[in-house]
Amino acid sequence: MRENNLTITNLHDLLDYNARKFTNAEIQLGNSLNEWIVKANSLKLKDVLHKYLGFVQQHVQNLESFFQAEQISSLSRTNRIMRSFIEETEEKLSNCADPEVKDACLLASVQDINHFKISLYGTAAAFARELNMEEFASVFHEAEINEKQIDDRLSQLAEHEINTRAKAPIVLPP
Repeated sequence: MRENNLTITNLHDLLDYNARKFTNAEIQLGNSLNEWIVKANSLKLKDVLHKYLGFVQQHVQNLESFFQAEQISSLSRTNRIMRSFIEETEEKLSNCADPEVKDACLLASVQDINHFKISLYGTAAAFARELNMEEFASVFHEAEINEKQIDDRLSQLAEHEINTRAKAPIVLPP
């Protein structure tokens, strides 16, 4: 197996380095999504988050194939950006008093993460294409498409349900 050299001397090294980082990000996100599905109030939001979790799990499996082909043995790169997204989401959720507002907060936070991942996978696909790694360019492009699908679903859910409910939540008297 190839050594996990941290020196980046070419585009291929950069692709490998980035892939390690976003594999860790996917694992972190998967763990958090499990918790966020439970915290969500809206059944539709729970459903979209569950679908997203399935995509995340598939992305991790596909990335494992990439690592085998690249002979990369370790995924020790921590993704500080994803960690920050998750911590920020948890902090905001802990400050939401109303379930409807909490759903809007959660949806917006997941979309922030989703937009970050669209960029990651789009860049990885471009790098892989440039390196004539067509199989992996397709894998990364498919992940980018999955992320865009989730983004569309989240946007529709926000516009047609979640944001409307959060705008004027029903407040029950004590």
